[in-house]
Formats: sequence, C-alpha cells, structure tokens
Amino acid sequence: MTSIEKKYTLGLLAFGILGPILFPDYTFQIAILWIMVLFAQTWDAMGGQMGYNSLGNIFFFGCGMYICAVTQIGLFHDVGEYTSATGSNVTFTDPQYYTGLAIGIVFAGVGSAVIAACLGWTVFGLRGPYFAIGTLGIALAAGELFGAWEWVGGGGGIALPVYPGSGDGKSILFYCLSFAAAMVTFAFYKWLFSTRFGLSVNAIRDDESKADAMGLHTLRHKTVAWACSAFFLGIAGALFGNLTGFIEPLEVAFPTITFGIFMVAMALLGGSGTFWGPVLGAILFHIIKEATWTYFLGWQWITLGLIIIVNVVYFQQGLVGWMQEKWPEKFGIEVDRGTSADGDAKEAVL
Repeated sequence: MTSIEKKYTLGLLAFGILGPILFPDYTFQIAILWIMVLFAQTWDAMGGQMGYNSLGNIFFFGCGMYICAVTQIGLFHDVGEYTSATGSNVTFTDPQYYTGLAIGIVFAGVGSAVIAACLGWTVFGLRGPYFAIGTLGIALAAGELFGAWEWVGGGGGIALPVYPGSGDGKSILFYCLSFAAAMVTFAFYKWLFSTRFGLSVNAIRDDESKADAMGLHTLRHKTVAWACSAFFLGIAGALFGNLTGFIEPLEVAFPTITFGIFMVAMALLGGSGTFWGPVLGAILFHIIKEATWTYFLGWQWITLGLIIIVNVVYFQQGLVGWMQEKWPEKFGIEVDRGTSADGDAKEAVL
C-alpha cells in the first residue's frame, strides 16, 4: 500500500468513526453514503475490473431486501398473514427482532450470491451491450414480478418489523452496520484483486478470447466475481430495507433508474478500474446529490445529468485516473524517464 493509499484509508476510517459524532443530524445520510460506497465497489468489480458493464446489479440489492424481510418475519410469524390487511396486529419481541435481523442479513447475502451463481450460467453467454441490456431486463422484470406477488405484499409493499428502541438508537445501529459492510467490502476487494484472481479478471477485461485460449476458465471467474458482488449487494439491501422500514418493489427494492444508475455513475466519476476510484466517486457523488436535493430542489436531476455527461465525454479516466496520470509516483506507478537520441525527454509508465 502506497503512502497516499494509507492516508486515504486512515481518512476513510476516521470519517466513518467520527461522522455521527461530528454530524449527528446527518447520521442517516452518512449511513446511505456507506451503502453508496458499497454500490460503487461492487459495480466496479464487474464493470471496471472485469469489463462486464452490468445495468442490473440493483436486482441483487432488491433480492437481499426481500430475502431479509421474509426471514425476519417468517422465523416467528406467517408471512402471508403479516402482509395481509390484518398484518398490523403482528408484533415482535426484542429478541425476535434482533435474531431475525441477524439471520436475515446473512441469508440476504448468501441467497443473493446463490441467485447470481445460477444466473451466471445463462447471462454470461452475452457480451458487451447485450450483457448490459440483459441484466437491465432482469432488474426491470424483477420489480414487476415482486409487485404482483401478493404473498410479499405485492405493489402495496411490506412494512418491516419495528425497531424496538428509539429513533436515534436505530440510526446509530444501522449506521454502524452500513459502515462495517462498506469496510468489509473494501477490505475484501483489496485482498481479492491482489491475488491471481484479480489478474485473471483483468485478463478477461483486456481480451476474453485470448484468456480463453490460454486455458483460463473464464465462465468460472465471471460467475465468482458476480456472486461476490451479489453477496455484498444483498447485505446492502437488507440494511437499507430495515433502515427505511418499508419495502416497495419499484422505488425501494429495485430502483433501476436511481440507485441502479447511480452505482455506475459513481464508479465512472471516481475512475472505473481503479481501486480507490469507486470509493472517492461515491463520496463526491453522494455529497453533490444530497446538496442539490436539499438546496436546489428541482435542479437535482439536471445537475446529476451534467455530471454524467461531462464525466463520459470529457473526463473518461475519472478522478483517480486523472490523479494517477498527474502524480503516478504517489500511486506506486513507476515511470522510466529516459533520454532519446535527440536529447528529448521521454516517459514510459511501467
């Protein structure tokens, strides 16, 4: 880890620990920030590191949300009865709430990963824009299907068990869980992409046909990478569902046109394919989003649209990509500065 990466890591940890203390009125917003960081990291693991630009990763976020809700409820009550008109009469004890939440979060991650592994054997037959459109179709279809499934509340949604403590206690609990989820995701991908697996997915990104010809089991690597992303997205869905307290299929569980697009935009803004890019991109994007939603209501979509246009057209390398070009040594990139025959200086990045 280079010196600048150590500074970034320490700064990230310090902000995560001190955030709710320094800004107690914004605990909820900062908790959402950590979920956005997780979004950007999981998308970049597919789009930036492996070259498979998915527009439907939000599908696993919604699956995790519903899996966690069904687990929390189904461990102690009938789910169909709970989601019916008389469901408001169902109550949970404190131990039931915390037990259901803990098991639900685990099931959300594991269940989403299993779904991703099963889907991977079919959707990875698609490449390029066809893969992106195919995954988008899965996410859109999921929202409609869950909206028609009355057992889980249908289009009317489903209210999650009520937190047994105060509102401030709930904010702190889910802030800590969201921060922990983002940091575990960060540490996991830091380790994963330092192994041979990271080199393998980068080879798939650079030229999948050559990687196949060299004997690399590309389908296995793609499926594992997608399952890892789905695992963390499922956990994020479980946390977000409980943080909001209510699940609605189109706007909360499978928000394709908001969160589904945001995770792509954040990774591109920070620098797709760079480890720190998605993290910094998510922080910057979330701050701009919250500021425009608060102080420039009505202009927020125009602002976010302009960011995406400028990023895609004029700033494709992203923030970290630009910094690596300007200060390569700080990121551990060796630059060979030689002298040509005519005396002109030349540089070669190793």
